[in-house]
Amino acid sequence: QFQKTLVLPGHEDWIRGVEWAICGEDLFLASCAQDCLIRIWKVCTKLKQLPETEDDSIKLKENVFTLKDGDTSYAVSLESVLAGHENWVYAVHWQPSFSKDGSMQQPMRILSASMDKTLIIWEPDKESGVWLEQASVRVGEVGGNTLGFFDCQFSPDGSMIIAHAFHGALHLWKQAAVNKKEWSPEVVISGHFNSVEDVKWDPEGEFIISVGSDQTTRLFAPWKRKEETEVTWHEIARPQVHGYDLRCLAMIGRFEFVSGADEKVLRVFRAPKNFIENFSNITGIPMEKLCSHSSDLPEGATVPALGLSNKAVFEGDMAVQPDEDEESFNTISNQYPEIYFQPLILTEPPPEDHLLQNTLWPEIQKLYGHGYEIFCVACNNSNTVIASACKASKKEHAAVILWSTTSWKKLQSLSFHNLTVTQLAFSPDDSFLLAVSRDRNWSLWRKQGSSESGPVFTCCAYTDKNTAVHSRIIWSCDWTPDSKYFITGSRDKKVIIWGQCDLSVITEGNELDSIKPCSTVLDAGDSVTAVGISHVLTPDGRYIIAVGLENGKISLYTWKQSGKEPALADWTTSVEIDNSQSHALAVKRLCWRHHAGRAGHNDENSSKWLQLASCGADHSVKIFNVNRFAL
Repeated sequence: QFQKTLVLPGHEDWIRGVEWAICGEDLFLASCAQDCLIRIWKVCTKLKQLPETEDDSIKLKENVFTLKDGDTSYAVSLESVLAGHENWVYAVHWQPSFSKDGSMQQPMRILSASMDKTLIIWEPDKESGVWLEQASVRVGEVGGNTLGFFDCQFSPDGSMIIAHAFHGALHLWKQAAVNKKEWSPEVVISGHFNSVEDVKWDPEGEFIISVGSDQTTRLFAPWKRKEETEVTWHEIARPQVHGYDLRCLAMIGRFEFVSGADEKVLRVFRAPKNFIENFSNITGIPMEKLCSHSSDLPEGATVPALGLSNKAVFEGDMAVQPDEDEESFNTISNQYPEIYFQPLILTEPPPEDHLLQNTLWPEIQKLYGHGYEIFCVACNNSNTVIASACKASKKEHAAVILWSTTSWKKLQSLSFHNLTVTQLAFSPDDSFLLAVSRDRNWSLWRKQGSSESGPVFTCCAYTDKNTAVHSRIIWSCDWTPDSKYFITGSRDKKVIIWGQCDLSVITEGNELDSIKPCSTVLDAGDSVTAVGISHVLTPDGRYIIAVGLENGKISLYTWKQSGKEPALADWTTSVEIDNSQSHALAVKRLCWRHHAGRAGHNDENSSKWLQLASCGADHSVKIFNVNRFAL
């Protein structure tokens, strides 16, 4: 039974955090609130005293309460009020106690986190015992477009502090060994703070880029430290910090990508010089291998205060300071100063505040043409054509648009489906484009040769009411590396391989009948949201297929064509990745690294390993090492 014994008035706004500490005989309580203040209260046992004589001396007011059962009284007094934060204080924590000579010692140190973008470590002055901000340390962010910190913690020995901020990011600081007053930011893990919608490997397999509903595009790469053999993955750039939820992306060659968000335009980005230099430092890949013409590239990018487009920043731009004339003060753009890009030379993955403003990629093009929010995008393997589609509930909006990557002009509009096209895939030899749709059908388009403006595609096969096998939305599709077969995965839990797509068969004109299911129907056990076929086969020549489900599970299968008719033993279940390693919510995309080997490892047995990247609605991006000899 709880009994109300005492109320401690003092804070003037919502109290956001309270924490006890035991120090010898006394109890200390730290509390923080939205009135920007921290209060420290001291609780100590009060001995029974004789009735006091009238005393005129000034004393701190004590609140006394007695426990029901005994004679013990406790006095609660206000030890200190700490004023140093300029905004709501969200969290306050004591440094953890430690054991010394058989007894627990409580260090007199408090860590607080505030919406003013700072953390403060408070401790009492050595001589007077008064709590002062002067005796303390303040760390945090300067500038940037973040809100403040929500919570913080000391490491067990008090030499590190960690905090988490509004952008879903962790921030870590470490105390310098020599100068104890000096704290420096450390490398920390990071990731999306909402559903991750798409992930792609770069063509060389050195890094991955992911996009998510947290309105960011993030680039992760392996960090190769000079002396250590272990390779760890970190976010090394955030090319796009957008104002709309991002939905899809496609790589156009090595350092260029196109992304689509919940808006009608596609945006194309190209890596700046500063990124390529830092990427070279962090991954250990020499600059010459990465880029031949880096001198023409901009240094970085910056976002105008009231815009969404990343503008390129060139070397000459960074030195220019605007003249401080009287007239220029009143313009709108001066009331919202630009966040200036600062090129930094990195040798380790950057901290959050650097990611937010110094690692953007310049936007080089916008592609206008769709009537609704972009839903999927793909680029062919020779990086000449982009295909994209948007959300649609009518046939005229469901058309796939083809764009040239040289002129950025619209090449063609492919109209066939009645509802949203959910995924597009070019065949590895670029002769086909496959589309799958919410209308439960797929359509296959063949390259007819090229006009001056670019290749022309015509529909050469499709399913309709009578030939469709899937009875629900088809979420995902992919091609086998030899361009002979393609795979579809649907909400009806079915995975099917279709073929064969040899050009000879199709040119004879009996196209529509020649492409039919080549596999038995694989029942995946739950709604299939992602499929991916490895570019490398098993040693005995079977295709390796990853299937991601709505419940977060990822399974690996192998498949081989056997005879003319689909035979029952064509699918082999290789691995069901266990729940602890799979996703907790729907798998949104599966993407295999284009060739064997592990990124960041120059290992001898590279032919043994394949890498599979996956992303999911549980905010996570994962990379699996798959031993293809064991499948």
